[in-house]
Amino acid sequence: MRLARLMKVFVTGRIPPEGRAELAQAADCEVELWDSDEPISRKELEHRVAGAHGLLCFLSDRVDKKVLDAAGPNLRVISTMSVGVDHLALDEIKKRGIRVGYTPDVLTDATAELAVSLLLTTCRRLPEAIEEVKNGGWTSWKPLWMCGYGLTQSTVGIVGLGRIGQAIARRLKPFGVQRFLYAGRQPKPQEAAEFQAEFVSALQLAAESDFIVVACSLTPETKGLCNGDFFRKMKKTAVFVNISRGDVVNQDDLYQALASGQIAAAGLDVTTPEPLPTDHPLLTLKNCVILPHIGSATYKTRNAMSLLASNNLLAGLRGQPMPSELKL
Repeated sequence: MRLARLMKVFVTGRIPPEGRAELAQAADCEVELWDSDEPISRKELEHRVAGAHGLLCFLSDRVDKKVLDAAGPNLRVISTMSVGVDHLALDEIKKRGIRVGYTPDVLTDATAELAVSLLLTTCRRLPEAIEEVKNGGWTSWKPLWMCGYGLTQSTVGIVGLGRIGQAIARRLKPFGVQRFLYAGRQPKPQEAAEFQAEFVSALQLAAESDFIVVACSLTPETKGLCNGDFFRKMKKTAVFVNISRGDVVNQDDLYQALASGQIAAAGLDVTTPEPLPTDHPLLTLKNCVILPHIGSATYKTRNAMSLLASNNLLAGLRGQPMPSELKL
């Protein structure tokens, strides 16, 4: 009796143990892994993906026409270990009838927690304060030294009231926030009701908010949304936080706004490019806190993401419904 041919799966990097174990148990797949924590090179990706039936990738892997051509006609499923899909050439993928899995929901709580942490770290100037302790700048108690801004009775604007935006608002509400505003493609009265949040334009949100958190997807409409016009509308005392994608923000305009005192401070978990070069002007500013895209970085969340990504991939290859399929 002739044995069924194994389906080739290529994984673009080391995934956490739960996802790896799920793939290892798949008797109908031959799994090849790029065994490194460092991103795979374009050349290596194009070489390794050739003939693959399934691809499990990260947000750092740009899957464009060239990669799809290199994979060839066998490729049936792409599973990304991310909720964002801006690294995938979706039009080209749809044209080829390839199914796409992604990992929403499982990273919502971790990302929302990080957003609140980053907001508090930035508005209360914690990195500056820590540095003053280390360098001897802490000499005595002074009434206005190291003062920042508090959330009580403030107005918080959220750009993108999706799963993560709602989870952020839910966590900020107990801090005594007086008013929530949100901007996006369309009003979401059902979701907004919990926070009595008001739907406004992006520029009105910029003008009226004390704290702004960007939590939207990167789309052609949101690319460069937070630019010079946006920052000029903001209050001089306002704090800006971005946990979505770097390209939503014009970083040159943000630098000017921070350096000139047009806005008080910014906290970024995402940048363009990633990693941000160590000589980037934003890194010279005391009022800018930058993290290395760690929104979902808890052990529990990353394991859950890897397991969901693996299950999406295997279900897609077997012609079954994926736990989380992006409908193209």
